[in-house]
Amino acid sequence: MFLSAYFTTGRIVFMVFFVLAFVALMVYSYRKDIKNHDRYYKGAGKKVLIYGTIIIAVFIAIRVLFGN
Repeated sequence: MFLSAYFTTGRIVFMVFFVLAFVALMVYSYRKDIKNHDRYYKGAGKKVLIYGTIIIAVFIAIRVLFGN
């Protein structure tokens, strides 16, 4: 009842179709590009983890030093 006030049947059908098409295209694109991942993104996961940790640590340090 709550959703029917905001979403008509047409909108729900469109959202379902859009999400399914989006996921299918993302999977297709990933499968097509998988052979290039090792060449161009070698070690990218480690870099993201390191830089993400640094950013979070700096944010926490700023919050602790300068308060809320």
